[in-house]
Amino acid sequence: MNKFMLATVTSAVLLCLTQTSRAAEPVPRDLASQAKITREQASATALAKVPKGVVKSDELEKEHGRLVWSFDIARPSSPGVTEIQVDAVSGKIVSVEHESASKEAKEAKAEKSEARPH
Repeated sequence: MNKFMLATVTSAVLLCLTQTSRAAEPVPRDLASQAKITREQASATALAKVPKGVVKSDELEKEHGRLVWSFDIARPSSPGVTEIQVDAVSGKIVSVEHESASKEAKEAKAEKSEARPH
C-alpha cells in the first residue's frame, strides 16, 4: 500500500472513531443553503477543542442572528457535555460552554416540548 493510500485510510478510520454511532439529524434546507462550512468541517473544529471528545448531538441553527453548527461533546472523564458553536459561514468557534447533566436534561426537555405540535 503506498503512502497516499495509507494516509487516506488512516484519516477515514480516525474520522469514524471520533464520530458517534448516532444517525445525523437532517439539516433544514433553508439553513443548509446558507452554510459555507460543512457539518464535517465544523465537527472537526469543535472536536479539536475537546480532547478525547465524542459528538453526542449536532444541529445547524440560527442563534442570536448567526448561523451556527452547535455540537454537544462528551468526554469519558467528565460529567455533562461541552456545547461548542461553530460559525457556519466563517468556521470560527463562537462559543464554548460546559453544561452539567442536569442543565443538559432541562434543555432537552424544553426542546422536546417546543417540537411538540400545539
